[in-house]
Amino acid sequence: MMEIDTSNMCSHLRRKLEDEDGEYRGLWLAVQGDAELTAVVRSRQLHVYRNGKKVLVLAGKAAPKVVREDPVCRLLKKEKNQES
Repeated sequence: MMEIDTSNMCSHLRRKLEDEDGEYRGLWLAVQGDAELTAVVRSRQLHVYRNGKKVLVLAGKAAPKVVREDPVCRLLKKEKNQES
């Protein structure tokens, strides 16, 4: 399991990722459990990479930015559909 330093992450984003009922909780667990995925906190946002190529940027209040289509991005859409 990958350990990600969340100390410089936006507090809104941290809640969405780490709270049990957080909007991005499933995605957060997938990133930590997949050896091909890495994540880095930059400018208070979470940048997600697969094999060194950026696929997704998550911010606290702004909408997620899909950089490249990837299976992890489908988790984002799935979570959105469950809220409706």
